[in-house]
Amino acid sequence: MKFCDFVSTDAIQSEMASAEKEGAIRELVGNLVTAGQINADDAESIVTAIMKREELGSTGIGRGIAVPHTKHPCVDKLVGTVGVSQEGVEFQSLDGEPVQLFFLLVSPPDRPGDHLRALENISRQLRDDMFCKFLKQSKTKQDIQTLLEEADNNQFVS
Repeated sequence: MKFCDFVSTDAIQSEMASAEKEGAIRELVGNLVTAGQINADDAESIVTAIMKREELGSTGIGRGIAVPHTKHPCVDKLVGTVGVSQEGVEFQSLDGEPVQLFFLLVSPPDRPGDHLRALENISRQLRDDMFCKFLKQSKTKQDIQTLLEEADNNQFVS
C-alpha cells in the first residue's frame, strides 16, 4: 500500500496550529471534513474514537512522530492525512518529546487488512531519518505531497 492510496492531498496541513493532543486530532479530522473525505456530522464521533484509542496507549511513537488512528463505520474506504507542526505538540509520546509529524488514519471496521497495510507503510517510511527530516522541514502542502510521492516511488527506503 502506498501513501497515494489513502492520504487525501486536500487534507494535508503543513502548518498545524494546535499545541495539544486533542486539538491536533480535531485539526486533522477537520481537514478530512474540508477535503470531503468524511462528513461533518461524523467528525465528533471520529475524534472521540481516536481519543479512546489514545487512552489505550499513545500513538506518539517517538522521534517527533504520531500515528493517531481508528476504525469507524462512517467511512467506506481508508482515508488519511498528514500534518506537520513546526512548534511541536504535547502528545504524551513514548519518548516524552513533542510531536511534529502526524499521520492520521480512519478506516472502515470491515477492512482491517487495509488499516494494517497503511500502518505498515507509514512505519516503514518513518524509519528513514532523511524522510522524517525533510517532512519536518516542509513549509507547504505541495512539499509534503512531493515527499509522499517520492516515498511511494521508493526514493527513501533502501
